[in-house]
Amino acid sequence: MPDILHFSAWEIVGLLGAALFSGRWIVQVISSHKAGSPVVTKAFWLMSISGNILLLTYFIFGKTDKVGIISNSFPAILAVYNLWLLGKKSPQKYVIRG
Repeated sequence: MPDILHFSAWEIVGLLGAALFSGRWIVQVISSHKAGSPVVTKAFWLMSISGNILLLTYFIFGKTDKVGIISNSFPAILAVYNLWLLGKKSPQKYVIRG
């Protein structure tokens, strides 16, 4: 029986990346609830790029998975772009209006 509680260093990197990338939605929901409308904060984008970097590191060096590399590259580019936009205007958060 395999030891499911044994993780390699690369798996820990991947799990931390997945936790950050998924956890950004908790930050978004809490921020939106407080604001009373959909809000995407700088923390959302920072968690997004941090999670993406860790996941890309895992898929490039730990697992060598082309699908994982491709599927995490595009969101990383978008997160960097959105952080750049926020840096130009330097707001703490902005509201998405529908």
